[in-house]
Amino acid sequence: MMACRGTDLFSEIDMLRAELLHNVEVTADCQRVEEEISQQDVLTRIENIILGIVTSLSKDEAPVLALPNRSSWANVSFDSAIGLQMSSGSSVTTIRSDCALSVAKFAQILKILLVIYRLIQSNSYATKRDIYYNNTQLFGSQKTVDGIVDDISCMLKVPRRSLHVDGTRIDCNSSSAVSSINSRNKLAPLTDATFQRLLDDDFCTKLSPCIIITGKGVPDVNSRLMVRKLWDTLHIPIFALVDADPHGIEIMCIYKYGSVAMSFEAHSLTVPSVMWLGLLPSDLQRLRVPEDALIPLTRTDENKLTSLLKRPYLTSQPDWQKEMELMQQTKVKAEIQSLAAIGPDYLTNIYLPNKLRYGGWV
Repeated sequence: MMACRGTDLFSEIDMLRAELLHNVEVTADCQRVEEEISQQDVLTRIENIILGIVTSLSKDEAPVLALPNRSSWANVSFDSAIGLQMSSGSSVTTIRSDCALSVAKFAQILKILLVIYRLIQSNSYATKRDIYYNNTQLFGSQKTVDGIVDDISCMLKVPRRSLHVDGTRIDCNSSSAVSSINSRNKLAPLTDATFQRLLDDDFCTKLSPCIIITGKGVPDVNSRLMVRKLWDTLHIPIFALVDADPHGIEIMCIYKYGSVAMSFEAHSLTVPSVMWLGLLPSDLQRLRVPEDALIPLTRTDENKLTSLLKRPYLTSQPDWQKEMELMQQTKVKAEIQSLAAIGPDYLTNIYLPNKLRYGGWV
């Protein structure tokens, strides 16, 4: 098996080398617009990595790839205007081609680099799932592909959308379903179940104008990009509506401050102005939500809450900190749907309208 992987590895290097040389010959004298220059810059960075590998081979040395460590809090710093961002002197993880423990990942990275290179050259797009099914035996799992795509984005120091993976262009003007948006719109990242409830209750019409978005739990990069883009373009207030539990709070923190794993792309993913609309732990007491609608915190919940309270950004959010400490004291959590115990339409007819009109967020 190791010998087979080695053969595949050098085959991928030869293919990438041939393609990059062809690309240089074809595009040397071409004039490019701004976007095409950006694409060429990504291609050049990939070419430099492959040329480094070829150089090592020519010297009879084992090629090595250095990936920034995306899993350590020690590699990130906090800026209240940006969120969590990767430090310039971050530690790296070495992926060696001559090590039995890392040769498979080395081959996987090269394969995905080849796919990305071809996508950018042809100005086409693919999903991470497409890449996985391109060679399931090599990758082993979808999770492997997902992680390596982010690793490559970080290694090349380019936004993930510039890799032409999981990205498409949509002309909203061509759709009859498009509605106009103005600067008075409000937007709330929220859970999928609540999103469906708001749609069923025609909430957007009742409290127009507004935009509602769900990342269906922990938000993916595209959801975060969308929220950031709307904030940059429309300068609208952003409200988070999440469950009053540690998991919901962490989802909100990802929108506002980002995550360690994607800290290298913080400038385009975080929205520092996000406000916590609800469900607040203090709401549970203030509204006298029935006890049978409350859920005791589990040991996992308590550990998550303790971890969140230690995050560097909590010092800049004393009101959030108070709400989380209240949850620690009461040792209960609640889903947004618990408000139905007060009244079936309480969320959409009373709770949200009053909060948005008269304040009540932190």
